[in-house]
Amino acid sequence: MPASQTFIDVVTKGMNVVHKSVLKVSGGRLGWDMGGMAAVELHTTGQRSGQRRSVMLTAPILDNDHVVLIASKGGDDRHPDWYHNLVAEPKVEITRHGETTKMVARTASVEEKAELWPTIVAAYKGYAGYQKRTERDIPVVICTPRS
Repeated sequence: MPASQTFIDVVTKGMNVVHKSVLKVSGGRLGWDMGGMAAVELHTTGQRSGQRRSVMLTAPILDNDHVVLIASKGGDDRHPDWYHNLVAEPKVEITRHGETTKMVARTASVEEKAELWPTIVAAYKGYAGYQKRTERDIPVVICTPRS
């Protein structure tokens, strides 16, 4: 693995540890909003291990009906592990302010992404830069409550 990919992996995992620590130390009072976006904890099932995996992510679009996540990995040429997990098993859970909701995740269609992208970039301009940095199409993930 190239050093740049190792660096990105270490940084993203480190940010996740720090974010979870802030939530824990603050008793959940801090860490649910980042840079004007809602922060959520996504729980997936590991595609190889079958174990529960959790990652802190920002959600540029969040309401009662859906949560939109961006599988950007900072513009890396690889999809994040959490994205591979939810593609393999779309039944996920999302925690926000200590409240967990069972959801189903799916990758937005080309048309849905085109419609959502301006709102996503308005929430965080960095996403546009991430897309320019990589040749892969960064997936937009739509999570909706399970019935």
